[in-house]
Amino acid sequence: MQELIVIQKDSIKQIYLVEDGILKEYYSETSENKNLEENIYIGKVTNILPGMQAAFVDIGEEKKAYLHLKDILPKVSNVTGNKEENIENYKIKDFIKQNEPILVQVKKDSNTLKGPKVSSNIQIPGRFVVILPENDFITISQKIVDQNEKNRLIDIVNEAKKDSKLGIIIRTAAEGKDSKLIKKDIENTIKKWENLKKEFDNSKEYPRILKRNESILEKILLDLADNKLKNVIVNNEELQKHILDKLNEIQGKTNIKVELQEENLDTKYDLDKQLEKAQNRKIWLKCGGFITIDKTEALTAIDVNSGKFTGKENIENTILKVNKEASEEIAKQIRLRDIGGIIIIDYIDMEEEKTKNEVLEALKEKLKEDRAKTQIMQYTKLNLLEMTRKSMFTEK
Repeated sequence: MQELIVIQKDSIKQIYLVEDGILKEYYSETSENKNLEENIYIGKVTNILPGMQAAFVDIGEEKKAYLHLKDILPKVSNVTGNKEENIENYKIKDFIKQNEPILVQVKKDSNTLKGPKVSSNIQIPGRFVVILPENDFITISQKIVDQNEKNRLIDIVNEAKKDSKLGIIIRTAAEGKDSKLIKKDIENTIKKWENLKKEFDNSKEYPRILKRNESILEKILLDLADNKLKNVIVNNEELQKHILDKLNEIQGKTNIKVELQEENLDTKYDLDKQLEKAQNRKIWLKCGGFITIDKTEALTAIDVNSGKFTGKENIENTILKVNKEASEEIAKQIRLRDIGGIIIIDYIDMEEEKTKNEVLEALKEKLKEDRAKTQIMQYTKLNLLEMTRKSMFTEK
């Protein structure tokens, strides 16, 4: 059973996603959270850099935002975006003008060195779809694998898509849902965009924020409400009411239970101990081996070691056992820690191609449980495995 446990302590919310008593995801947020990602602004173009095909945009925050031409050009699909377009065929000055207002959305938050990165390709999330105005494609969540279901969903979206200049991403939550529900969601999401566009068109005051991003908790509820979530447990009445209101807003009338348990909630399922393990650099495997996780600014390096495990069979079988168990733990840990970006895995060296493939399949199978988008490359010449993961909420 999938449960969400939310503990409010002063201004901090601790959010635990639990499946059959096992902690799968953990997030922490404060009411003072100033994460800018997904915020939508009416910005002001302050400086155009033709040589870089980029511009700086004042969005009313501490630092100017950076806008590149590739984040202005329409996408041809959610998979390839506009990567196949030859940027040299376009000039940024043909799309934006100095001192003019521009509607932008934050793609990447600012850090100590750089301002936020923004895009004029706006994304508006709904319950079953995400719409991208001024684009023209339909794409579907990689988590939906049944071809008949894919075809059904694409047909539904095509019927509901009245404007050709409208990109639509079909979310995992749409799988198996009634066509009327999906079409209604598309209609509601389009209305959200139309209201934003109207406000932008009529605005004489800029730069200013137009739409603030939802909290981590609200995003999780939107993602999970139509999935396997059965129960939410909270530690105060105000939070209980807020979550019930949000679930009813998403589903019309929710069948998800929202329970109140004011004391000892952080010890339920030994959540405190499970979380402590997830914060360690070294994680022991049941077989006696272990993995280490080291995060840098550029990438996350994960090393697999045989540790105390020597095995009773030949060396290749011993290595296979450790590496397969490590694959399962790695998939679990990157989801639990919400690790994003480039991930490099240094398995114990394997000689046989069959062994490498078996380890790779074990990792792929476990990653199917992850709600985030992941992509696994092949082994490098140094026998390192490269993969990428788009973090759910924590990466800036």
